[in-house]
Order: sequence, then C-alpha cells, then structure tokens
Amino acid sequence: MTPSFFQRLRRLAPHFKGGRGAWAISIVASVVVAATEPATAALMKPLIDRGFKEGALPLWQVPVVVIGLFLLRGVFGFISQYSLAWAANRGVLSLRTAMFDHLMKAAPALFGSRSASSLTNTLVHEVQAGAQQMMNGMNTMVKDSLTLIGLFGYLMYLNWQLTLLVSVLLPAVAWVMRTMGGRLRKLSKASATATDELAYVVEENVLAWRIVRMHGAANIEAARFEKGSERLRSLLLKSVASSASITPLTQVLASVAMSGVIVVALWHARSSGASVGSFVSFVTAMLMLITPIKHLSDVMAPITRGLTALERGLDMIEHSPAETGGSYQVERSSGHLQLEDVNLRYRPDQPQALDAVTLDIRAGETLALVGPSGAGKSTLVHLMPRFVEPDSGRVMLDGVPLVDWDVGALRRQFALVSQDVVLFNDTVANNVALGEETNVERVREALRSANLLDFVMSLPQGLDSPIGHNGSQLSGGQRQRMAIARAIYKDAPILILDEATSALDAESEHLVQQALDRLMQGRTTLVIAHRLATIERADRIVVMDGGRVVEQGSHQQLLAQGGLYARLHGMQFRS
Repeated sequence: MTPSFFQRLRRLAPHFKGGRGAWAISIVASVVVAATEPATAALMKPLIDRGFKEGALPLWQVPVVVIGLFLLRGVFGFISQYSLAWAANRGVLSLRTAMFDHLMKAAPALFGSRSASSLTNTLVHEVQAGAQQMMNGMNTMVKDSLTLIGLFGYLMYLNWQLTLLVSVLLPAVAWVMRTMGGRLRKLSKASATATDELAYVVEENVLAWRIVRMHGAANIEAARFEKGSERLRSLLLKSVASSASITPLTQVLASVAMSGVIVVALWHARSSGASVGSFVSFVTAMLMLITPIKHLSDVMAPITRGLTALERGLDMIEHSPAETGGSYQVERSSGHLQLEDVNLRYRPDQPQALDAVTLDIRAGETLALVGPSGAGKSTLVHLMPRFVEPDSGRVMLDGVPLVDWDVGALRRQFALVSQDVVLFNDTVANNVALGEETNVERVREALRSANLLDFVMSLPQGLDSPIGHNGSQLSGGQRQRMAIARAIYKDAPILILDEATSALDAESEHLVQQALDRLMQGRTTLVIAHRLATIERADRIVVMDGGRVVEQGSHQQLLAQGGLYARLHGMQFRS
C-alpha cells in the first residue's frame, strides 16, 4: 500500500523536530502574512463607498494604511521564510549526519550494491536539493493555505451563500493535485535512479581516463553517457509535463466557478441594493483566491521531488542494516587464525569463491597465498576482518568465532598493506595515525621504519604537509611506504599484505621490502602475491585454485611435488 503524504512526512519528523521553535515562529509569521490578504480586499469597501464623498475619508489615512499593510506583510514574510530555512537546514544537518554515521557502520554489502557516486549523490547533493525544494514548497503551502482560509473567512463574512458556490471548486482541485502528485512521485524516483547511473558513468571515466584514452574508447563512453543523459532528459520532460498540467487544469476549474459566482453576485447586488463597495470587495477577495490556488496547484511538484530525494536518504538508513557483532574483545590477540570447512558464494549464479577451506594459521606465522586469478585468495583474507561473511563453516581468532568478536575490537587486530593504497587529503601525520590520536614521536618512528622519514622532513611543512587527493603529491613507492608506516603505527598483531610490491620499480621495491621485513617481525602475516619470488621465504605457502586449497608446504616442498605451484613457478622463471 502506497503511504500517504502525511505518513511520508512522519518518517522525516525525527530529524526535523529539533527546530520546533523556528517552525512555530514561521507559522505565526505566516498567519500574519495571510491576514494581510483579506485586509487588502476589505480596504476596497471604504475606499469606494466613502473615498469619493467629500470629507468622508481623510486622504492621509490611505497611504498610512496601505504602506503599513505592505510593510507588515514584508517584515513578517521575511521572518516566516528565514525561520523555515533555519529549521529546514537544521533538519538537513541532522539527517545528513545520521546518514554518514550509518554509512560508517553499515554492513559491507551496502558498498557492493551501490556505487560510490550514488552514495555521494544521495548523501551530499540529493539531501540538500531535496530539503531546499521541500522548504520552498512547504513555505508556499503554509502561507497560501492560510491565505486561502483567510480569504474564505472574509467571503463568508460578506456573503456566505455566494461563498458556498466558490467552495465547490476545492474538491476538484484536490483531485487534480492528488492524481498528478502520485505520478510525479514515481517519475521523481525514476529520475533519481537515472541521475545515479549517469553520475556513475562520469565517475568511471574520470577514474579510468588513462585507460579510456589508451584504448580509444572515448566515442563508446560518450555514447554510453549520451544514452543515460537521454533517459534522464525523457524522465525530466515527463515530470515537467505532469507538473505543468496541474496549473491550467486548476485555472480552468477556477474560472468556471468564479464566472458563475460573479454573475450571481451582480444579480444579488441589483436585487438587494448592496453597495458598490461591498460588491467590489467581494469580487476582489474572490479574484485574490486565484493566486493562492495557483500556487497550491504548483506546489506538489517541488514538494514531491524534495520528499522523494529525502526519502532516498532515509531508505539508506532504514533498509541497509548496520554491522552486527558479539561482545568479545581483548586489547591484543595472539594472532592464531583458524578456518574450518568454510564455504562462500557471492551470487547463486556464480561458482564457489571458497569451497570447503580448512586452515590453521599459527600465531607469528608468515603464510603466503598463491594461485591463479579468481582462485579465492582475496576472498579468504577479506573473511578475516569480516568484510565478507561465509555461507557456512567457521572462522576463528584465538579460538573465538569472529561473529562473537566486537567488530571494532576485531579490526584492531589487523593491519592492511595493499597494492591499491588509499590515502586521505590530509597531512602526513594524520594519514599515518589514521583512526588514532596523533603521537608525533610514534609517527616519526613509523616513517623511519618505512624508509620515508627523510623525504617527509624535507617537505616544507614536514609532518604537517598535506599530501593531496589520495596522495597525489607522492610517487608510487612513497605512497606504498606511507601505507606501511600506517600499519607500523597501528601495531596490530596480524598483517595482511595484498600484492604490496607488485607495481613498483626495482629501487622502490627494495625500499618497500626492507620496510615490510621490519613490519612483519613478530606478527602473523598473510601475504598475497603473484610474483612468487617475493614469498619464497614464507613459513608456509598455500596454493589455491577454484576456491579450494590444493597444495601447501614450504617453497622447496612444493617445487618437489611438481604440482600447480611448480608449474606457476616454472612459467614465471621462464618469463
């Protein structure tokens, strides 16, 4: 069942209730602004009935009353709009903070189901734009609804019989707004999805611009972008058509009702001997109804679009579960890892990523994982910090199943150095001490152990030097050593090395390998490497293929067996 408009608003209430005082001020100010509308119509009666008679109406009162009325409307109009904006932006801050907090705690499945551009668009752009549209729409709805009530009240005071004829217009207007509002909601959701898809195309091409140009794929990607843009254009035009049709339909209905009322009013004025001023005042108030009715007919489009955008943020909070864990935690584990008959399949239509894997990794052991691409090496190490969950079997640290560990305490036991280094647009010191309080001496020592201190101290601001977006001001080897310094600073008992030296030149690799050797001392270390020469000194080598462990032993033992490891080693040696 489709939720009603007020049910949808209630979902947002917890985030926008903090500005209750501002909402109240805005409503009171809107009441004053609305009251000036029937007051304007009421001025017509004395102006016409008394204004043309000598001495009946002092002329100095006319500019005082008119200017005072419009000054009152202007001041309270500003108060109403500013108060509403203050309350709305406070609500946006609350919602956006809640979304980001949830993003930091969400289950890893969220990052597999939604792209980075989609999450960024929802969190940053859609919430702000949606709130702006909602604020403008709600301001119009409140102000013009109160104006409508005020004008109807004044019309009832003047002639309730004629006013009842005008009121037959309202059900028809409500039907038009409800029908078109439902269609606008569907189109707004489809437009938001199309915007996400278009943003993802841009994100891919910005990140992979070198590959796109190297392969001459610019025309193909441009066609892909054009296709997405065309779909978005089509949806936006449908939204405009639905939105634009509300106003003419409402105005036609209004003209039918009001033309009949004017005819009846003229007949009534002739037969009852009512004053010209009373007739002009009534007709003026009635014609003034057109503007708020028109605004209210237009208001559904921005409110629907804004509400839909804000609901996408709420959906991210409510429909993507947070990570769950147990309560077990220790400051530092021994690093003993066990996998018992672990199975994992990412999707039903895909083969097993891990198939009945059983391993016992001793504390302080250096274990290398090798095998062809897609063998399951990365999946296996992603199990350890619970970035993925097994379908069956058990993974344990120090004899305690990972699901029983407190998630934060579990991840404090791991440090990661990958070929895909992630650095933040911050200072050297803050990147090294990521997630912890910055201790300058510890940062220096970590950089020294990573063979990077001399370079950092040569920078203009030393440890406080910014390193740019994802370390753009550093070379590949320097970025890799920065990641190693971060792992040294963390001082976790378990180290994961994922192709940590695969993309480096000989000199950089030598410096990085020296840093890694220092880092690995006294830690349980899991090494993923395609270059087998880098793992020959491992305590044990586990060979994987098709998600299964097919061989394990030392380098010499595996060469002697003449199996998959020996074939892989032979191919690399020959090449």
